[in-house]
Amino acid sequence: MSDAELVVVSTFLNHIEAELAQGALEAAGIESVISADDAGGLRPHLSLVGVRVLVRAEDAEQAGKILEESQ
Repeated sequence: MSDAELVVVSTFLNHIEAELAQGALEAAGIESVISADDAGGLRPHLSLVGVRVLVRAEDAEQAGKILEESQ
């Protein structure tokens, strides 16, 4: 996944919700990455844009459907 173009497929209020989404994607065989601007979880109040789940651009459509169904 290092050379792939990553796109944000969803944004969540906290790490727990993002990790649940990541688990749903993993179960479907889609690799994902969680990204947050919160000093590695030490300062959650710094996260201004939420916790983002990113996937490869080619997986974005399928990942979006999976996350939509899981909510």
